[in-house]
Amino acid sequence: MNFPDFIAKLPALDLPFSEDVVQSRAIRSDAGLTVFFTFFQDVEIPAHAHLAQWGTVIEGSIELTMLGETKTYRPGDHYAIEAGVEHAARIAAGTKAIDVFEEADRYPIKS
Repeated sequence: MNFPDFIAKLPALDLPFSEDVVQSRAIRSDAGLTVFFTFFQDVEIPAHAHLAQWGTVIEGSIELTMLGETKTYRPGDHYAIEAGVEHAARIAAGTKAIDVFEEADRYPIKS
């Protein structure tokens, strides 16, 4: 499933990965940041923490480790990460996910 064309027209984020690894499209407000992610390659995100995050898997899988527990999320599953909780992720190629960050400036918009 591809995201609709109007989502593909949203601005991209300046991520620490190239667009051939992960594509992002975002909606930002003063209250937070919503990101539509498409992962073209496997991605490993090291342990880190930030303000609250909520996400859902559309396609593929995300392996999320937090509070000493690792869980795999698949299409239809959602996850919530409380502010300040250290977490790491392994995201499989082909995964599409929507993440909502409490931090409006979690990632900058690509110029």
